Amino acid sequence: MARIGHIERKTKETEILLSLTLDGTGKSEIKTGIGFFNHMLEGFARHGFFDLTLTVNGDLEVDAHHTVEDTGIVLGSAIKEAVGDKIGIKRYGSFILPMDDALCLCAVDLCGRPYLGYECHFSTERAGALDTELVREFFYAVSYSAGMNIHIKMLSGENTHHMIEAMFKAFAKALDEATGMDARIENVLSTKGSLA
Repeated sequence: MARIGHIERKTKETEILLSLTLDGTGKSEIKTGIGFFNHMLEGFARHGFFDLTLTVNGDLEVDAHHTVEDTGIVLGSAIKEAVGDKIGIKRYGSFILPMDDALCLCAVDLCGRPYLGYECHFSTERAGALDTELVREFFYAVSYSAGMNIHIKMLSGENTHHMIEAMFKAFAKALDEATGMDARIENVLSTKGSLA
């Protein structure tokens, strides 16, 4: 059975249509109105082997905050929908990803409980048209809407572009591992018998 999350969300600030296939090939078609954000989400799809289609119409005349945060909410909701009952998944995933000067650690737990641990400081306020402070807002929104722990720690880095890109790719690799299936797992990987 295909593991797909399909979410539509419309508010006064954003209108979002997103489709995520966990067991994909890395294909993406992404239009958020923010070029750098598109690039990051394309890297997320490619390196996690997720198929991702996303269209966002947001109030960019205000700023990018609503577009980025609401995209995180919708992506997290799609992840939650796609993993379903979580039977047989590995649950945990982690990856340390190098990108030139940047080295990023990301670890995730699809436990049903939201939490974001985030350790990163950027030397610039923007990367392209994306405010760097919105990177944390994006991952916070994903963690809470998906009901998952996400820990991101920038171990080293100087170039803001490299650092953010390393984050998105490390998150993709960790999530790909966590959503992977393991035939040894009966029901869900929890002593409680539940990952809700």
